[in-house]
Amino acid sequence: MNLHSSIYYHFHRFIKAIQIYFAIAGPGIIVMLADNDAGGITTYAATGAKYGFNLIWFLVLLGPVAYFVQEMTVRLGAVTKRGHAEAIFDAFGSFWGWFSFIDLTLVNWLTLITEFIGMTAALVIFGISPIVTVAMVCTLMGIMIINGRYWTWEKLSLVFCALNLIYIPAAFLVHPSVPDILKFGLIPNFPGGFNGELFFFLMANIGTTIAPWMLFFQQSSVVDKGMKEKDIPWGRFDTLIGSIFTVVVAVFVIVVTGTLLRGSGIDSAARAAIELMKTNHYLGTFLAIGLFNAGLLGAICISLASSWAFGEVFGWAHSLNNKIREAPWFYICYFFALITAGTVVLIPGAPLVLITLFVQVIAVTLLPAALVFLILLLNNEELMGKYKNTLGQNIISITVVVLIILLSTLYAISTLFPNLFG
Repeated sequence: MNLHSSIYYHFHRFIKAIQIYFAIAGPGIIVMLADNDAGGITTYAATGAKYGFNLIWFLVLLGPVAYFVQEMTVRLGAVTKRGHAEAIFDAFGSFWGWFSFIDLTLVNWLTLITEFIGMTAALVIFGISPIVTVAMVCTLMGIMIINGRYWTWEKLSLVFCALNLIYIPAAFLVHPSVPDILKFGLIPNFPGGFNGELFFFLMANIGTTIAPWMLFFQQSSVVDKGMKEKDIPWGRFDTLIGSIFTVVVAVFVIVVTGTLLRGSGIDSAARAAIELMKTNHYLGTFLAIGLFNAGLLGAICISLASSWAFGEVFGWAHSLNNKIREAPWFYICYFFALITAGTVVLIPGAPLVLITLFVQVIAVTLLPAALVFLILLLNNEELMGKYKNTLGQNIISITVVVLIILLSTLYAISTLFPNLFG
């Protein structure tokens, strides 16, 4: 083979690989960038305002953890052709199936409320009332799913994923100190020492980076997309790309608020956007638009995760490839979750910021149970065959569960005995 033929051959293989990836891409990128939802952006903004760059290292560590957790759902969905709720019922029986399903339903609904909190808060900045925002979002999300095609929904979702990257140029506008980021952000440290407030922020950041709904969403998405075992390597790559982007976005949000708002007492992304508009209108606008988009992307995924789970548990048709008349209960659950979550946000005097932060903590508290089910399923050789977990994957997964339980326990102790850690 001459040089010209060799170049053409490798170029053709490269183009072919890109075509295959774009055909498979979707579930991993969507779930990871939707992970940077309204609650996530609020958590990152509050973290930067409270601790500056000091907890960036913690988020960087969470990226690989999120990848290893979500990669397991790719294998499980592609091999079993079942969603996560259905797989738990089949493997562990109805008691544990209902336990897992009720946990998911509760956390998903609470998290969906935080998405509407973020979206309404973002658009209030531009003079749009919460009632109009809720109505507009429900209408838009309805239009996205009633066409009866998974492919169309996925491509529209990827557009919103691209908008999630708006925080990257926003961070460059603040001209952050790179030496300070490297010195204070990448070297592990615990600003202020061990106390309940620090544990709260650590748990909130875990809860918004690794959440139970993500396990259910990505596995069901893999099944609805029709991915096969041969697609698993591409599904892993898709998840890896998504996990990199989710950490990058989180870090850049912290860079923005850590540079301009540290010590200001900011406790929400919407408030951060308002404060930033006073010094740089474009920067504050970027943050507000990004907050709305983050809430919308999160709502798109969380509402579907719940609807897929309901369909799996009750045996209803539950695919985006089904028309409304073919899967009425699937769509009823979808719209019911949207409308009720949106209505909560409209209640006068509701403590919306506090709800947002505590939902992240609730999510991480319930996460170990979801991870244990996932690990057990991935170690079932009869179910998974050659795709079962390796020893290394089990060590990583079990370590994640132990660390989350440990952090949750420390937080509980510090709350009950606030003077214990000084």
